[in-house]
Amino acid sequence: MKKTNRRTFVAGVSAAALLTSRSVAFAQKKYDDGASDTEIKIGHTNPYSGPASSYGVIGKTLQAYWKSVNEAGGINGRKINFISLDDGYSPPKTVECIRQLVEQDKVLCTFNTLGTPCNTAIHKYMNSKKVPQLYVATGASKWGDPKHFPWTMGFQPDYHTEGVIYAKHLLANVKDPKIAVIMQNDDYGKDYWEGFKEGLGKDASKVVKHVTYETTDPTVDSQVIQLKDSGANVFFVIAIPKFAAQAMRKAGDIGWKPTIYLNNVSASVASAMKPAGFENVQGVMTAAYLMDPTDKQWDSHPDMKTWVDWMKKHNPGGSLSDASNVFAYAVATLMHETLKKCGDNLTRENLMRQAANFQKWKLPLALPGITVSTSPTDFYPIQAVQLARFKGETWELFGDIMHAESS
Repeated sequence: MKKTNRRTFVAGVSAAALLTSRSVAFAQKKYDDGASDTEIKIGHTNPYSGPASSYGVIGKTLQAYWKSVNEAGGINGRKINFISLDDGYSPPKTVECIRQLVEQDKVLCTFNTLGTPCNTAIHKYMNSKKVPQLYVATGASKWGDPKHFPWTMGFQPDYHTEGVIYAKHLLANVKDPKIAVIMQNDDYGKDYWEGFKEGLGKDASKVVKHVTYETTDPTVDSQVIQLKDSGANVFFVIAIPKFAAQAMRKAGDIGWKPTIYLNNVSASVASAMKPAGFENVQGVMTAAYLMDPTDKQWDSHPDMKTWVDWMKKHNPGGSLSDASNVFAYAVATLMHETLKKCGDNLTRENLMRQAANFQKWKLPLALPGITVSTSPTDFYPIQAVQLARFKGETWELFGDIMHAESS
């Protein structure tokens, strides 16, 4: 029988002593695997090798971030043990790495594991093990399903909504559109494609050519030639940076000048636009939610100044023109804040509870007007974007902030 509320006093024990013992009990520390008085263990997978290796900078910046946190004393007195493994953007390898992190390293959670196919491969496993799969580095819409997958949460705006936005924009702005689409042949590509078709609605027939590529393909040159030959005047590129750069460069090389929409995950100036050749990407449009480091309008913004100073001090080898470094820093600050909110209750259940409890939180480096909000029924932290057009050697924002519900 519980006696925590009894009013009688034990002989010889003062009221003050009882109050002290109660406050100690109230503040009792709680831990699951991966957490202790001195450490928080976090798992991560990233393609440091393979077709998506341009995203390897994200993992390197995350490592630098947690190192800088530890140098500053950690979080609530605990150091972060960040274990980052190379999965080569290969789902079977991701499964192998995650099993090691969960079953051998016994991490408290995983954080920002990269890639739609890779996260899909571990989605059910993480939820069956009840290990938080937090702020995944993919915008697939499936990461916001707390009813069926209560241990998985996304971070960035979802691909489906982004696809809808591009479709609606081109229908309103391109006269007599004939649309060509290149798509990575997996769940990542399909999520964008389904959103794009939904946005086109009754005008879906305006897609005159749709081709796919595999991440094992050496190039997408032959696909781009097919798309040009279709007579299309709009080109929607659903590709990771390596293939996005190839596609836009090839279009330029063969003299094809369509209106180009590029998915946000390949909008980095350093890893996609520059390799494509600046002369080939003028006027390309994308959707943004973070400040682009090459956009001079942010040079004097406190968030950008803080990030540049941090990069120079803690990640000097990282490119100041690579948006992936902005992404990594921003998502790491959200994870930092989530862990901070956990206090001394570092259980996996409480970690998810805190992740699902943000109200219009100001994310460093997010575009003005874009904040982080979550709830037990809303696992989409960021649900707004603004369109941007490439001009010269940088992105220029235009139009209003668009929210998912109004897209």
